[in-house]
Amino acid sequence: MVLRLLQNDHEVVVWDRSEETIEKIQKEGAIGASSLEYLVTKLASRKARWMMVPEEKPVDEIFALESGVHYINCGTSGGVWGLKNGYCLIYGGESGGAAFMEPIFKTLAPKNGYVNYGESGTGQMVKMVYNGIEYGMMQAYAEIFEILEKSSYDIDLKAIADAWQYGSEIRSWVLELAGLALEADPKLDDLEGYVSDSGEGRWTVQTAMDFVVPVHVNTAALYTRSQSRQEESFAMKMLTALRNQFGDHAVKSKS
Repeated sequence: MVLRLLQNDHEVVVWDRSEETIEKIQKEGAIGASSLEYLVTKLASRKARWMMVPEEKPVDEIFALESGVHYINCGTSGGVWGLKNGYCLIYGGESGGAAFMEPIFKTLAPKNGYVNYGESGTGQMVKMVYNGIEYGMMQAYAEIFEILEKSSYDIDLKAIADAWQYGSEIRSWVLELAGLALEADPKLDDLEGYVSDSGEGRWTVQTAMDFVVPVHVNTAALYTRSQSRQEESFAMKMLTALRNQFGDHAVKSKS
């Protein structure tokens, strides 16, 4: 994101807990700061401070600032492609502060790719449920491609992903990324089926429970990720044991 700003003639002062990161971005034209306090002194009288921090303690540390600060929370999407294509910016905050930040949003986002959703907090709320959609889409694509991969037909999965991008109701950027992954590794042999999560799916499900909203797809996708991280599931062994006990169904034994 700093590189995209620098490429469009913004003056950027940067600080990071990693000195190596600061030195790297300085070489691209940014002004490095040795501390947060020094960073503040290098900015203009009315300051625009963009903080990319994880939740909880680091946030509290960063927010221990002077009064008179207008807070704008901005959910960001675009990932590693954002430098080239721009970032979708989903933000919330009062109009005065948001208007002051608009030149930055305009640079970082593609055309029509940013909007103020309302009061501070709404941006992160919208971004959270956006990620819930992402969880469901990825899970749906993953399951369908497994059906095709398991079939007796010799199907070119990359060709399918590409064809679905033209005129079909299920075309999407996520599907395009599936095609890129299959092009690099047609059978995904180089990957382990271990899927992490960075919290957004959990927050979406928890919020849905608070609002008494059923989110079947999101919940299933979240639990599937948890199951993928189990080396051996006791629950699956218990299911096998129970089927064997009540129906004498065959089991696979380690011995």
